[in-house]
Amino acid sequence: MISAIVLGITVLLLTFMGGVAFRLLCCAASVIVFDEWSRMTRAKRAGDIYIFARRSLYVSLALFFFGLHGWSLTVLLGSTAFIGIVDQGERKANWVMGGLVYGGAAGMAPGILRDSGPEGLAALGLVICVVWATDIFAYFTGRTFGGPKLMPIVSPKKTMSGALGGLLAGTLFGMGFEYWLTDDISLKVAVLCAVLSVVGQAGDLYESWIKRRFGVKDSGRLIPGHGGLMDRIDALIISTGVLLLVGILGSGLAHPARAVFDF
Repeated sequence: MISAIVLGITVLLLTFMGGVAFRLLCCAASVIVFDEWSRMTRAKRAGDIYIFARRSLYVSLALFFFGLHGWSLTVLLGSTAFIGIVDQGERKANWVMGGLVYGGAAGMAPGILRDSGPEGLAALGLVICVVWATDIFAYFTGRTFGGPKLMPIVSPKKTMSGALGGLLAGTLFGMGFEYWLTDDISLKVAVLCAVLSVVGQAGDLYESWIKRRFGVKDSGRLIPGHGGLMDRIDALIISTGVLLLVGILGSGLAHPARAVFDF
């Protein structure tokens, strides 16, 4: 609990500060997640392809750090496509490509959103609120009501009641955050909160499937009592990535968070 509190306070403080400090946190998160993914999936066995992916991630993060977001995403996605073309038919680098996208999303999605200004901070506050509320209430609702399992082959302890409880809590807390911020509640944000809650739970299940697929208990040992960084932010990675995609489609790469909030 102590490590979780310290981590949570540190992340929230740096998120509020933004700027260079938050970009450094995002870059560190990307590198750590990519490393944990690679060790879990044994992606290093891909040899030169893995080395190329790791260097491509470093280049994209460097571009992101200096505010060249369009170029950073271009390098990340272009490198992923290049690996797919080179490895076509052999399927040796599938996990390398997944790790490159997943690791890049871990840091670049929240970083690009935060760089949108006040709207970016609000958007990150929304996704953190939704994901944390979903995670907490899914656990307690599942423990209280039990019932049919959600996906027993992937995660034996997760229940349908927990998933629904988490969805309800994540949506309500997200709507409450919007009301606290703007004195208004919109259908658009309510639907978005529900989507973020669902994809966040899917992200949690996805990492559980990967760990079961490779016989791994934790993604790493970075956080005492909690395992690796991926074990803590798996839902946030997917939810923030989806929020960034919605933002880019709605208002462009320069100010993606304005698709959610526009002060």
